[in-house]
Amino acid sequence: MIVGRPTRRAVVTGAAALAPALAFGRQRQAPTRNGAEPPPIVFVHGNGDSAALWINNVWRFESNGIQRNQLFAIDFPYPLARTDDSKPQALRSSTDDQMRELAAFVAQVRSTTHRRKVALIASSRGGNAVRNYLKNGGGAEFASHAVLCGTPNKGIVVSDTMLVGSEFNGAMPFLQGLNSGPDDLVPGVEMMAIRSDKNDKYSQPDARFVGHPGKPTGVGYDASELRGAKNVVLEGLDHRETAFHKLAFAAQYEFIVGKPAGTLFIAQEPLPTLNGKASGIAEGVYTNLPMSGAEVEIFEVDPKTGDRKSNIPVHRKTTGADGLWGPFVAHSEAYYEFVLRMEGEPATHIYRSPFLRSSDIVHLRPQPFGKGDEGAGAVVMMSRPRGYFGIGRDKFSLDGKVPPGITEGVPAVSTGKLSFDAKPRTVVAVFNNETIPTRTFPMKDNHIVVAEFTN
Repeated sequence: MIVGRPTRRAVVTGAAALAPALAFGRQRQAPTRNGAEPPPIVFVHGNGDSAALWINNVWRFESNGIQRNQLFAIDFPYPLARTDDSKPQALRSSTDDQMRELAAFVAQVRSTTHRRKVALIASSRGGNAVRNYLKNGGGAEFASHAVLCGTPNKGIVVSDTMLVGSEFNGAMPFLQGLNSGPDDLVPGVEMMAIRSDKNDKYSQPDARFVGHPGKPTGVGYDASELRGAKNVVLEGLDHRETAFHKLAFAAQYEFIVGKPAGTLFIAQEPLPTLNGKASGIAEGVYTNLPMSGAEVEIFEVDPKTGDRKSNIPVHRKTTGADGLWGPFVAHSEAYYEFVLRMEGEPATHIYRSPFLRSSDIVHLRPQPFGKGDEGAGAVVMMSRPRGYFGIGRDKFSLDGKVPPGITEGVPAVSTGKLSFDAKPRTVVAVFNNETIPTRTFPMKDNHIVVAEFTN
């Protein structure tokens, strides 16, 4: 991957989503440059996402001496934005909804940690919630830093004809209100924005990524910048990578702690304890609500073939009201297959790279079948939740091929899919230095396979 180091340094107020903090072990808290203890950090996810996307950021902060019980990630129950922010829409949230939920979450973090202020790190839409909380929800009193990563601060479009009523339209009331002052600063809060140079699909002068190719959006490549704040440009990174790439972490850490990170690598734990939540789909929309009655099995698999080492799972649980499928003590060099069975959805087989550290945000979602899957013997998908696939920038393949739908130019697609016959076989997914082996399962028996990249 071709990336550049930050061209400018910026103050980071991170907005994040909260998940229960499990204190596995104790390490000495990393002091800031002036010797003070850094604030607790709250991670805020983006549109349609969950706390699970922050796992690498959390691990890197831990690897640099920030205690696990000072790192929190929120799960907005309804993560998708309304089409029109002013009109109720089932299973979707308004800007007011997310502001209230973030305020409650920060209050919980402050009570848990006995600290007056937190640092906020946000991805994409999460930055809208952070800015709204700081400016209109009383959050400036309780935040020391805010870091917004790929947040469309000027909007995805500024238009009277596209995305009318959307919180992502710079001509609509929400962003008009946030951007009404001479700058985007909030008194008392150190603020930083991290953006791509030209690779953010939502900061483009052409509206092809919002369904209107050839039409001007009214914004440019700098749509994610904050006026008056510190702005960091990370060359070559895509929309999601501005939050989750290791270079984004480096900027986040230095802004909050006041000195460069000691390492960008993740320190390995031999026996990480894993947990997370099973959540589902309602009317075709993902939510972050916990699902009870979901069956989760975990199998250790061969790192080359994906074959199960035993037909007896190393972990099995039916979730309760909290949706939690763990805890499970893993081996940090082992490859695992997670099988999620949920009423009304395909049995989803999720293959992952080894888990290097403990985490309680290993959330699981079912994967529905898509158009064109009907005639397949088996379906395998590769998924990159923390970034997109860039032809020419990245090395990636599924069964040795580039799946259809991934195009050249600005990285804009995070999944790829291939169909196979019903005969069981190994299918290998590759993204740069990460290789995940999977096994096919017959679609006629309601099975779908996902290779989920960590990086």
